[in-house]
Formats: sequence, structure tokens, C-alpha cells
Amino acid sequence: MFSRFSRSWALVKASATVLKQDKELLWFPLFSSIATILVAASFIVPVAVSGGFERLDAEGGTEPWIWAWVFAFYLSQYFVIFFFNSALVGAALIRLNGGDPTVSDGLRIASGKIGVIFGYAMIAATVGLILRMLEERLGWIGQWIVAAIGVAFTVATFLTVPILVSKDIGPIDAVKESASMLKKTWGENLIGNGGIGLAFFVIYLGLVAVAGGLLFLAVQSGSGALMAIVAGFVVVGFVIAALIQAALQGVYSAALYRYATEGQVGGEFSNDVMQDAFKLKA
Repeated sequence: MFSRFSRSWALVKASATVLKQDKELLWFPLFSSIATILVAASFIVPVAVSGGFERLDAEGGTEPWIWAWVFAFYLSQYFVIFFFNSALVGAALIRLNGGDPTVSDGLRIASGKIGVIFGYAMIAATVGLILRMLEERLGWIGQWIVAAIGVAFTVATFLTVPILVSKDIGPIDAVKESASMLKKTWGENLIGNGGIGLAFFVIYLGLVAVAGGLLFLAVQSGSGALMAIVAGFVVVGFVIAALIQAALQGVYSAALYRYATEGQVGGEFSNDVMQDAFKLKA
């Protein structure tokens, strides 16, 4: 476990060197978060106001309109997420190639790939809908199947966005190339290391402990104003941590793509760190 965390922390530090040089990369996950919230509201609020959720309970979740609504929701959310992720990865690749990217550079790159990004969102939404339907039909057994397939799909498509950003190919070919590139580069070690997510899991545990302590002290003081201030700081702290994690994940995927295609990245992304990116615990 310690070796896995050590590798994950090395990836965090290496990705952080790029983020320190281009702090504007944090704008992309912020834009993505705001956009996904707006998209979710545009789907959920009208259905809630019109009584659609009551119909959903009454009909048992089997009506075609329900699945159509779920697919449209997935498609919209994935498109927004992939668009800003493409902008982030595109800007990160500029930095890794020695350039000095701006927010407009990232948005320009993503805007030039809207068609293939939408196609990739269609693929992800279709897979998501199928997994959701399996989960509904197979019960707790379906949950295990969905989890296994979901992990496999996530890993296989990990480099799809960098490929779409860097090459003039379609989304299906990009997904195939992502899976092939990962298998060729990391082989049987593909599924193993938690990557940056593992390191941030530990960080979030620390934040929870600190936040819990501060909130306890605020409650003990009996001051409503102090409790509100502490709660506000806690929320802001978690939001900032989430934005940093998302930005580092984008840099990480860009670095993995560069390593898979060129055999090296440079800077703190040593070959040992990159080769161990998916290494199983010994």
C-alpha cells in the first residue's frame, strides 16, 4: 500500500510542477463544474416542476421517455466534461511541449474539436445508459457487473481525450487507439495504481479530520456566526481541493499520452515514475 501511495504522490508532485507554471489551468475544471451544474439544473428542474419524478415512481422506471431523458442527460453532461477536459489537456500539452498556454489557447483547441468531442460523448453516454439498464435489470449482481465494466471502460479510454486533441481522427478510432496504446505501454500492469486519485483520497481524509475538528470547536463556542464562517471555509477548502485534483488529472493524462507516444515527458516526470503509473503493488 505504501509503495502505491508513494508512486501516486510522485505523480501528484510531477503534475503540480506544470500546474504551478500555468495556474490558469484551474479555470477549466471551474468552468466545467459550473457548466455541469447548469446542465443538470436544466434537466432536473423542469422534470421536478412538471411532476415527472412522481410519474417515474408510479411507472417503475420502464417507460421509453425515461431512458431517453437519461441518455440526453448523460450526453449533455459528458459533452460539457469532455469539452473542458479537452481544453485543459490541450493547454497542458502545450506546456509539456515547451510552450506557454493561455485559457484562450485551451478553449480554441477544444472548440476546434467540437464534432469529435460530441461523438465521444455519444459513445460514453451510450455505454453509461447500457450499464444503467443492466444495473436496473440485474439487481445487486448487475452492480458488480456494472462496476467491473465501468472500471475497464474508464481505464481503456483514459488517453482518448489527449488523442482527440492531438490527432485528426474520429472518436471510435481514438477509443481504440487509447486502449491499444495503454496495453502496449503498460501491458499487464494496466489496472493497479490509483494514480492521483489515491493521493487525493488521503488528502481528503485529512481535510475531513481538520474540518471536523474546526466545526466541533465552532459548535462548542455556541457562536452561530463562527459556525457559519467555519462551514464556509470548509466548503471553499473542499472546492479548491477538487479543482486542483481535476487540473492535476488533466496534466497527468497529457503526460501519460506524451510518454506513451514519445517514451519520455521531461521535468519531474521521470521515466521510472511514468512506467510505474499503472504498476501493480508487488
